Amino acid sequence: MAQLFRTAIMGPPGSGKGTISKMIAQNFGLQYLSSGHFLREGIAANTEAGVLVKSYVERSMMVPDHVMSRLMLPRLEQLAGQSWLLDGFPRTITQAKALNDICQLDLVISLNIPYETLRERVSDRWIHQASGRVYNMGFNPPRVQGRDDVSGEPLIQHADDRPEALLARLRHYKDVAKPVIDLYKSQGILYQFSGTDTDRIWPYINTLLSTKIPTRPLDASQPPVQA
Repeated sequence: MAQLFRTAIMGPPGSGKGTISKMIAQNFGLQYLSSGHFLREGIAANTEAGVLVKSYVERSMMVPDHVMSRLMLPRLEQLAGQSWLLDGFPRTITQAKALNDICQLDLVISLNIPYETLRERVSDRWIHQASGRVYNMGFNPPRVQGRDDVSGEPLIQHADDRPEALLARLRHYKDVAKPVIDLYKSQGILYQFSGTDTDRIWPYINTLLSTKIPTRPLDASQPPVQA
């Protein structure tokens, strides 16, 4: 890649961030950095930050901003010479400001997905807890029902993925995400995408990144409108 490129993706639960992130990483050579992966890695390695994270996860509590930043920022500093895509961080305005202190993002993607689509996706979502691999019974089912493709271990459905909990999670997301979105909008780096089908959203994201990363060819239909 000719120059460093740092981007982040935002979206509510079930918006398809993970799927789109992997497509971006594959097509544009960006290193995919998932906050969920770092959380699990820190817990497994029993690092100081991981121990703190575990104390909140075990109580089903949100990991505070200072703990998330303590976990994520040193890892990002280690990747100072690499291009990457962040998924799951920053979630709050405090985290976004902490990230700004060590590097400037080139672009932020925000996904806007209708509630009914999110409800359908989340209610069909099952997870392999140890690895974080996500399956959807509608469009990405496991090869063996109820079992992880890699390990064969049982899949679980989180209590907060059930429809009755989703609305509260969406309200919380909107509350904490709005200041972050406003910040990146004010910096002129926020691009928003709306739709119900990841396969239909992807060509617009592909086109956008093709115009921002000059080493890649422009091969999608038309660019999105900047927010």
